[in-house]
Formats: sequence, structure tokens, C-alpha cells
Amino acid sequence: MAVEPPSRIAILGAGPIGLEAALYARYLGYDITIYERGSVAENVLRWGHVTMFTPFAMNCSRLGRAAIEAQSPHYVLPAEDSLTTGALWAESYLARLAQTDLVGDALRLHSTIEFIGRDGLLKTDSPGSPTRAEVPFQILVRDVEGCSRWETAEIVLDTTGTYGNHNWMGPGGIPAIGEVACAPHIEYNVPDVQHSARDNFAGEHTLLIGAGYSAATTAVALAELSRDAPDTRVTWITRQRWNVLAGDGPIRQITDDRLAQRQHLTVEANRLAQQSDQMKYCPRSTVLEVSRDDAQRQFAVVLVGKLSGCHTFDRIIANVGYQPDRNLYRELQVHECYASEAPMKLAAAMLSHSSHDCLDQRSHGAERVLNPEPNFFILGSKSHGRGSQFLFQSGLTQIRDTFSIILGRDDLDLYDSVQNV
Repeated sequence: MAVEPPSRIAILGAGPIGLEAALYARYLGYDITIYERGSVAENVLRWGHVTMFTPFAMNCSRLGRAAIEAQSPHYVLPAEDSLTTGALWAESYLARLAQTDLVGDALRLHSTIEFIGRDGLLKTDSPGSPTRAEVPFQILVRDVEGCSRWETAEIVLDTTGTYGNHNWMGPGGIPAIGEVACAPHIEYNVPDVQHSARDNFAGEHTLLIGAGYSAATTAVALAELSRDAPDTRVTWITRQRWNVLAGDGPIRQITDDRLAQRQHLTVEANRLAQQSDQMKYCPRSTVLEVSRDDAQRQFAVVLVGKLSGCHTFDRIIANVGYQPDRNLYRELQVHECYASEAPMKLAAAMLSHSSHDCLDQRSHGAERVLNPEPNFFILGSKSHGRGSQFLFQSGLTQIRDTFSIILGRDDLDLYDSVQNV
């Protein structure tokens, strides 16, 4: 059943997809509230020093550009072919989008969503029934002072992402012995080792863990740091070893990569893993146990595999990926993939698509964003669960599909008709 404007939509997260979804909803006349536990685009700013693989044209929407241009006619957006850093993207586009009249007054910053449920309905009530939509969502919100309150909505869009909700570095993806206690001293994100975090890593021996683009970015940055601070050393370990076209190395290379920045990073990281004097690469190695000597500011790490034994490191960077926070909606009827933790319909569609290149993503159809819980949608990178192949443009497709379902209009596409809105 269609949910007509001005019904209330709660949007969780003021990141890229949350802001775009808010704009889309406001153009359609919905009453929206955007809940954000921090500030606008906060997670993007955490990796703000990193240059994006995709050009600016792929990281904005026609609707967003129109809203910004209407608000500030003389403001100049980045060139369409420019490769911006995360910080520049956040400053030049996302923050500007958040300041538009259509979005700004709906923001509730420093508001943490603790739980979402249905008013008077348990998770076990009316399983899979569309009648659950007749009962509004009950949202428990905590403000910056720690005070909680109830709010309601007819529709909920969860766009909270996964960045910052890290995986663990132990065997099988569970915490290594002692890792939970040491976690406050371990870096799980991508630190700016050449600038703001330079003093933490210059002249130190760092254990780097991971085989994805985050680890590649960190490895290249640490290698550049070692040229200015020759005492800087890196031991890079991965659980397994990929056969990549540029020679054996930790990072999987995409054949005929269409993104030059990504290809350059892959080639350089794999080269460093094989040839750098300051970097020792050890595949098939896993952290079994970790402890920290606070007085010496050092870690004792027990490894198994190719680099077995107890080793001492000054710093640990665990770029081992991220996972969705599913606790928010544990009382809702959400069908999830047992492997990826993504919503089941989308996970099944993605599983049939074997490419590792995010550019090969395609729309899987509006029905793939549906959950058994009526009017509850998981959008953005969180919709891919533990997968890392999410692309901003895929998020825009999800937004379009979601509102075509909400309004019951298969032909609805504001991105295609932006000049007429």
C-alpha cells in the first residue's frame, strides 16, 4: 500500500546516502527527520585524507547539484572529472547539500538511535504480514547529554553505513586473545600517517593487517613516510594470498581496471610488498594473541602461519574490514544473509554477480530493497553487509527504487526529471 506525503520518514545517518535520500523525500513532499549521532558526513571525514577512486561526477546526483545551485547560484562545484579527497567531497558537496533549505532544517545532529521497534508489536507478532505497516515505528533516540526520548515515523530508512564498526583481526574473524582489551590502542580505520597521525608512526615498527584497498592505502602511505623517517618499519600480514596479474601480492588486481587511481594503488601496494626494504610482507599469517605493555608502549603479538611466533610491534593497524550494526533493528522482521549480513533479497542478487569490480554493479530491481518489515529499508553501504563493493551511484539507484515502492509508482525517477522539479 502506498504511503503518501506528508507521512513522516525517519532517516538514520547524515552521510552521503542519507542526505541524498532526505533530498529526494523532501522534493516529494514528505516530512523528514535525519538522525545523526555525530556531525554531517562524519565517517567520510574520518578517511578525508584519502583520494577517491571515482571522479566527482560519480559522487553527486543531479538532484543534489540542482539543490545546491538553487541555494547558491554562484557556488562552483568540483569539476566532473576531478578526483577529490574524502574531505573535499564532504566540504564541497555533502556539507553544502546539508545546508540547503530542503535538508538543513530536518537535521538532528548528535542524536543516537538506540533501538527501533513497532509501537505495541513484538518481533514475533504477525510475521511477514503487511498489517504491521498499520502500526508506526517507535524510535528510541538519545541526545548528546544522554537523555533518551521516543519518536515515531511511518517509514524508516537506515543509511548508517558500516565504517567505524570494524571486524576483528583474530582467526576466523573473531577477536584474537587480548584484542578486545587492546582495541582502544589499535587503529582499525585508515590513519593519515603522513600528516595528522605522522608522529604516531614515524620511526616506529607497525604491524599492518589486511588485504583490501584500505590496507593498500595504508601500506603506500607508510612507505612514503619511511622515506622521510628511515627508521619507520612495516610488517604487513594477510590471512591468505591472492594470485594477481602484476605478480604475487596481497591486493587483488582487476583486469583492465577502468579506474586509474585504483589500478595505481593496487600496483604500487603489491610492488612494495615484494620490493620495499622497510616493508616485510608475510602472507598466510594470522594474529592469535595480542597484549600491550603500556609502560613500553609496545604490543606483544603471537602469530600463527608463515610468521609464527611472538613478535614485538610499536603500532598495529588492522584494516580488516567493517560490518553493519544490526542491533538497531533487532526487534524488526529483517531477513538477512547468513554470510554477508546484507538484506537477503539484495544479498542473493549480488551473490549471482561474480565481478569484484564495483563499476560492474547494476540495478537488481526495486523489489530487492524490500524486507519482510513493511516500510523499513536498508540503503547505502550497509545494504551490502560485510561486502566492500558499494558504489555511490548504486545508492542513488536504491533511493529511486525505494521511493517508487513507497509511492507505488514504477515510473517515478526524480533523477531523470530533475529539470522539471
